[in-house]
Amino acid sequence: MYKYIAYTFLITIAITLGGKVFSQPSKVIIDCDPGIDDALALCLAMESPKFEIIGITTIFGNTTLGQATKNALNIVELSQMDIPIYRGAAYPMHAPLKPPPTIVHGEDGLGNIHLAKPTLKPKGKPAAQFIVDMVNQYPGEITILAVGPLTNLAQAIKLQPGIAQKVKEVVIMGGAFTVPGNTSPVSEANIDSDPHAADIVCTTPWKMTFIPLDVTMKVKIDISLLAQIREKNEKFGTFIYDISQYYINFYQNIPGIEKGFYAHDPSAVMYMVDPTLFSVEKGPVRIATEGIAAGQTIMATKAHLYKSPWKGKPIASAALKVDSEKLLESFMSIMANNP
Repeated sequence: MYKYIAYTFLITIAITLGGKVFSQPSKVIIDCDPGIDDALALCLAMESPKFEIIGITTIFGNTTLGQATKNALNIVELSQMDIPIYRGAAYPMHAPLKPPPTIVHGEDGLGNIHLAKPTLKPKGKPAAQFIVDMVNQYPGEITILAVGPLTNLAQAIKLQPGIAQKVKEVVIMGGAFTVPGNTSPVSEANIDSDPHAADIVCTTPWKMTFIPLDVTMKVKIDISLLAQIREKNEKFGTFIYDISQYYINFYQNIPGIEKGFYAHDPSAVMYMVDPTLFSVEKGPVRIATEGIAAGQTIMATKAHLYKSPWKGKPIASAALKVDSEKLLESFMSIMANNP
């Protein structure tokens, strides 16, 4: 009896002190459209011991669905990890498909480094069905990290609305709540690519956190940090450095950032690593789906909680402040394989 109590006490202390032996990685599905910053987010998530990536789902956005899938396959191949990839939506639900922003990510989505054709293949199951199946298989355990348009998530909800109560959390890189957008004065690219899907996701009753431009534009990865990653990370360092050069050239035309770029999608991964790096506001969120404000993310203030169209809608969190210095320190620690 006393031996059991003593053993339990020691285990409790070890866990309290953060003993890595006893921590279990979180199950994650990454929904993405690689994309340079998506690629960096994937590498970051793969390097973090906090995550068990049970699947990657692809989507149109930074490039075509076919190219995004090829890029994801190449990154998984580079990682030497056993992570299945599922093709998702090639088009928005209702809005017209916008051409890929090749000026930002290049013709191949990865800064025109033109990787060889991957030997891996995507699985045959559609992305939305994979999401539904995994959430049902692991109720309460799966976090969905969405760093592209939200069409796959909306399709999963349409397939089986009941999965909302079984998802641990949805973390979304998207939106612009108190700052200008990057595709219009009010819209951010991921939300703007399929605003109808985004509004379905926002009105679904699951735990949901936005990592919007409000914080991602406060986190800047510069050329010196990329050089450190190239030096210290044998698996991904050269790849990350090479694809980032095109991105850096694009950002040279944006005032206030030199020889670097905003860490949009990696910031969403870092929220999952350490939410205390961010401060959030809470409220129901709706997406404007039509007109000149299409893609705008609108969180109701306390004075408007009970006014249509926010009345009775789920409460979401939106990160509006970030400790960018600590975030980048933690980011570099993970990428240097020293978490």
